[in-house]
Amino acid sequence: MALRRLASKLNSATRKLASKDPKHDGRPSGELVVITGMSGSGKASVLKAFEDLGYYCVDNLPVGLIPHFAELVGRSAEIERTALVVDVREGRQLEELPRIIHSVKKIISTRMIFLEAADSVLLRRYSETRRPHPLGTHNTVKSSLAAERRHLRQIRGMADLVIDTSKFNVHELRSHIIELFQKKEKGRNILVSCVSFGFKHGVPDDADLVFDVRFLPNPHFVPEFRPLTGRDPKVAKYIRSFPQTAEFIQRISELLIYLLPHYIREGKSYLTIAFGCTGGQHRSVMIAEDVAKRLKKTGYRIKVTHRDSPK
Repeated sequence: MALRRLASKLNSATRKLASKDPKHDGRPSGELVVITGMSGSGKASVLKAFEDLGYYCVDNLPVGLIPHFAELVGRSAEIERTALVVDVREGRQLEELPRIIHSVKKIISTRMIFLEAADSVLLRRYSETRRPHPLGTHNTVKSSLAAERRHLRQIRGMADLVIDTSKFNVHELRSHIIELFQKKEKGRNILVSCVSFGFKHGVPDDADLVFDVRFLPNPHFVPEFRPLTGRDPKVAKYIRSFPQTAEFIQRISELLIYLLPHYIREGKSYLTIAFGCTGGQHRSVMIAEDVAKRLKKTGYRIKVTHRDSPK
């Protein structure tokens, strides 16, 4: 049954893609996005996002058929953009993927996206879905993930874009893909996460830039502010009453506005900026909020997270 379904899918794809456009004059055109990466990293959600963008999508296409598929896309009059998923379900054939992608790039404009996530996140996702790892049930999910990372090391190294989905939920991941690949003028396609945290709870693992705001007076020592957070107007007003607060926010915002275009130019699609105070409840929360507002005014996509602040 599985083979018949696959044959039917490929026959349908071939019929749709094989329509020739005389305007091409034998020169392939179009776009191919190859989605790969760790099991549980969100490949299905990403493929769905591409489908919503109007891409012709195929899941788990056999590696050996990719060159033929790419050539059909390049000759098609109906389909300009397509995306497909290839992963460890391919077994030993996956070893051929680097060579095949290298040859396909000569046929059609091709980009490879590699999705990954922290082991702790992948383990949690497997626990929630209760699905077996594609490498089988003979080993633990943890050992299967380690083996999968080894198998995919070379493929990850040749990816045009690596996305760590640890920090995204399904909806945020979809929005991120749509922002990156929808047809529009590029310029500020980067997601900036402003995160507040408490040093006593540890620095966020995914932080790209870390700023210590413990030099500011601590509202914790004002009894009426102790149960509140930096989002409370009274607490925020207190922190802003010190001249070094305004100067810090101004200087940091200017620095980030200077840096972000350079990160974008180097291909970075998201940046996590962490602001830390002692407990992550007052100063870091207020600073993260204010810096995020300034960056948002300049046109960047901003996400604010208060990791250690009580709700």
